[in-house]
Amino acid sequence: MTQGPAGTLLAVLMLVAILLIVFGIRMIARGERRNGSLMLVCALVMVGNVAIWTM
Repeated sequence: MTQGPAGTLLAVLMLVAILLIVFGIRMIARGERRNGSLMLVCALVMVGNVAIWTM
């Protein structure tokens, strides 16, 4: 388990990734497909980084 500043940073990254997923889906639904898909890709990269650092 990661403690201290590193744990806090990973938690913040996960919160930001969740927000990127939610608002990326909203942007795709509004018709802004390119920006929404870029937000989803960014969220996937963040989740991947958190998964790597916690293994």
